Amino acid sequence: MNAPAAIVSSPRLENYPHRMQDNVRFADIDANGHVNNAVYATYFEAGRVTLTKDRSIGLTPEGLSWVMVRLDIHFRAELHWPAVIELGLGITRIGRTSLGFEQAVFSEGKCIASAQAVTVLVDQLSRKPTPITPAISTKLQPWMMREASAHS
Repeated sequence: MNAPAAIVSSPRLENYPHRMQDNVRFADIDANGHVNNAVYATYFEAGRVTLTKDRSIGLTPEGLSWVMVRLDIHFRAELHWPAVIELGLGITRIGRTSLGFEQAVFSEGKCIASAQAVTVLVDQLSRKPTPITPAISTKLQPWMMREASAHS
């Protein structure tokens, strides 16, 4: 006997504290006429990098960097060119050396793709994981997800 299907809610842009707008580029389109699946990793990267590398926010101390260790993407709908997209990002977990993110791509109010990502804070010279300090943890608080969305 099969288990009942899980109810999957669609992510809502207002739950993501970090948001930015971008454009679908003609180069993002593949032979099927929609945005290629690999391009979504670039959209999600733009959201994370825009937040973590912004010096005014201070999430990446000198000599450290965030390294991607996991990216799980759920494709929800096709996206075509031309289009304006809104990228949403929120932190779901602060670990000892890692951050968990929930991210989404929206177009015309509809969630096109969502992702869960994990990055690790590393020392740029040793390339070893580095603990997230209480000061960094405090600076991360405004970027926590407002309400968890269903990723699956």
